[in-house]
Amino acid sequence: MRAVGFNTPQPVTAETSLLDIELPVPEAKGRDLLVEIKAVSVNPVDTKVRASATVEAGQYRVLGYDAAGIVKTVGPDVKLFKPGDEVYYAGAINRPGTNAEFHLVDERIAGFKPKTLSFEEAAALPLTTITAYEALFHRMKVQDKVAGAWNAVLIIGGAGGVGSIAIQLLRELSDVTVIGTGSRPETQQWIKELGAHHVLDHSKPMTKQLAEMAIGAPAFVFSTTHTDQHIKDIIELIAPQGRFSLIDDPKEPMDLRPFKSKALSIHWEMMFARPVWQTADMIEQHKLLNHVAELVDAKKIRTTLSEVLGTISAANLKKAHAMIESNRTKGKLVLSGF
Repeated sequence: MRAVGFNTPQPVTAETSLLDIELPVPEAKGRDLLVEIKAVSVNPVDTKVRASATVEAGQYRVLGYDAAGIVKTVGPDVKLFKPGDEVYYAGAINRPGTNAEFHLVDERIAGFKPKTLSFEEAAALPLTTITAYEALFHRMKVQDKVAGAWNAVLIIGGAGGVGSIAIQLLRELSDVTVIGTGSRPETQQWIKELGAHHVLDHSKPMTKQLAEMAIGAPAFVFSTTHTDQHIKDIIELIAPQGRFSLIDDPKEPMDLRPFKSKALSIHWEMMFARPVWQTADMIEQHKLLNHVAELVDAKKIRTTLSEVLGTISAANLKKAHAMIESNRTKGKLVLSGF
């Protein structure tokens, strides 16, 4: 089968940073589905792994942590799907990725593709949806109010892939006020279109911007990017006993001591934790993907697809990786078919 992989961590500009390769078609065993990949999207984790992961000599690592496709065969222990079902999912970081014609995924972390979306539109959603849903509702528990705080969530990086779906989930599944941040007119407009009540510019002090609104200190902060640059601002602006969630990897170790005076709780979201550690509740990802598919089909949530860059190839994936690394994208970048 055709696939795209790498065997040496390199900058995306290197000629061999990503390569078109041929691999054998894997076999579905246990609770695995063998999925014929129709479309994939690209996430920051793809670029981080490509630039840093070591690969055994003579082997290739296949990236890709988002996909939509059709179940071709199932393992003997599969209970939730059958051949012919259309699925969408994000996979697991400790297994081969989705940038291949066929891919294995545990059924407990896959969902039925929204019926009203194309494969391209559906492929934009899984990883960011799981990340946002888990961070907001499973980790920070925004459904549980913080006494005395403004019942609001500040989403830093509101125009990115995670922020774009987080805004919609909060509007549909909670009663919180949603504040998104964006530093450019086009990203600020995108955030407004997705349903945020307020928009801040994260290139300027956010504490001052919130103070000028004269509403109060938000109960929740969800940081999706550049947490290390904003951490002092976050600690200052969040309400006492507030809850803070982050998903990125700060370059410098964070000093947690300043969180103590306000009794703030910290929730680090890692959407691969459940499948990697085979947690007892990993089927929650199957459930939440199905829930979001229902919301999509009911026209309550929209895809965050921003651009289809062509077929799944090394050249097009290099282009997508470069765009992600620019930190100037909005929504999701998708590749379709081989």
